[in-house]
Amino acid sequence: MSSTGPDAPYTDAELVSWGLSRGTIPRSVAIIMDGNGRWAVSRGQDRGAGHLAGVERVRPLVTMSARLGISRLTLYCLSSENWKRPEAELAFLMELFERFLQHEHDEILRQNIRFTVIGRSAGLTEPVLKQIERTRSATAANTGLELCLAVNYGSRAEITDAVVEIASKVRAGELSPLDITETTISNHLYTRGCIDPDLVIRTAGEMRLSNYLLWQVSYAELWVTETHWPDFDEAEFARALRDYASRTRRFGGLAE
Repeated sequence: MSSTGPDAPYTDAELVSWGLSRGTIPRSVAIIMDGNGRWAVSRGQDRGAGHLAGVERVRPLVTMSARLGISRLTLYCLSSENWKRPEAELAFLMELFERFLQHEHDEILRQNIRFTVIGRSAGLTEPVLKQIERTRSATAANTGLELCLAVNYGSRAEITDAVVEIASKVRAGELSPLDITETTISNHLYTRGCIDPDLVIRTAGEMRLSNYLLWQVSYAELWVTETHWPDFDEAEFARALRDYASRTRRFGGLAE
């Protein structure tokens, strides 16, 4: 395989330069992008500057994921609990999200990325919802990396919505309670049809999942760094992937 441009798949030599090998790259990575506000405050800036710097980190990490051959990258952008933040900060986040989608629309298309969003739409502004649908529709047939943004997302809400949907089918006689399996539940989550994360990365040092993909990450490997999201670069991403490659995944069994 030969590299033909800045967005082409990494060659074996390029992978080696990152300390990686082709057979150890996870198929699906989920990232909790934490620490924007603390990053800004530590520099004497307001929290908005941290969110702006955090957005700038997204494109290079998405491009690297696509070049590595990762199938799905899920980014935790806004949790359902984040609505407790000041109204001014939330308004800025909505504006920033809209601008991000507008600015990155053509780049997402150019890189053959398929764009999806998970989470409840309630509370999102009309311009944001419009940009989400515009990008999702335009990229639906793309065959490269699936970039999934978790926006107004909470795993407990997701599971609750799935239970309500399943219960409605049982009540309508479309499904027997005895036929409900783990697959049934998975097929009613926001992530239905998607592969579960192999690796969960959390920045800024917090040692918790924060209501993120609780069903889907049951057997994912966890990797936490003290680095705040605005400083999380390609080298740090490669460090997480190297650590993932060094682990033995047993899925409840014994190592061979």
